[in-house]
Amino acid sequence: MSNVSFDFTGANVFVAGGTSGINLGIAMGFVLAGAQVGVLSRNPDKVAAAAQLLTDTGGRPASGYVADVRDPAAVSAAIAAFAAETGPVDCLVSGAAGNFRALAADLSPNGFRTVIDIDLNGTFHVMKAAYPHLRRPGASVINISAPQAGLATETQVHACAAKAGVDQVTRTLALEWGPEGIRVNSISPGFIAGTEGLARLGPDGDEQKVAAKLSRVIALRRLGEVADIADTAMFLASNAARYVSGVVLTVDGGAGMTGMARAMFASEG
Repeated sequence: MSNVSFDFTGANVFVAGGTSGINLGIAMGFVLAGAQVGVLSRNPDKVAAAAQLLTDTGGRPASGYVADVRDPAAVSAAIAAFAAETGPVDCLVSGAAGNFRALAADLSPNGFRTVIDIDLNGTFHVMKAAYPHLRRPGASVINISAPQAGLATETQVHACAAKAGVDQVTRTLALEWGPEGIRVNSISPGFIAGTEGLARLGPDGDEQKVAAKLSRVIALRRLGEVADIADTAMFLASNAARYVSGVVLTVDGGAGMTGMARAMFASEG
């Protein structure tokens, strides 16, 4: 876990998609820093398990909500319930995402639409639903982006389009909400060990082989850890980042400089 000390005692943090992977790690980081946390996902079993884990870890009840980010009404109801229970939301993290590898010529309209609906539309739904409940001034909104947002990548046209949209939503709402004292930023994680994304998207289908290959070319010579992203999220939500808004912060250990982010998704042959 984190080697950095943050104090979010008394803060209310809502994490959409916070039941697994990077997003659960972010929720865990905030819990360990003293925050009251709520998580949302469409899978009831994952929601129950995550809420229990966060409760056991933090020693205070964490809240879990079942909703699909593609359903604006359900998302609105969940965030309203969290705010009614805890008070204004100090930090909103929107990280629900879906992805898979497919060349554009083989990608069905439904496959393209599904990723857009979850990643881009879902991010907007979460932000719009949370807006009435964000603390003013002082709230921090953090969206989870991806390298594909700015890097044309084979087999990822759906994710490229969705995440590019997420980054523009981030920048636009940073402009619109900034006068109210609400900061809006994105985190673009690199290759993070132990996550479904790395296991699913690595072309070898073997995370150990992928990790060995990547660690030789990433500038910092290692895969990222979930704690690296959690620490970044807590930094952005903290007073240390009080003048940071409209930023897409890449946290990839220098992978983008080497071209590995694109090479990992390139089609074979």
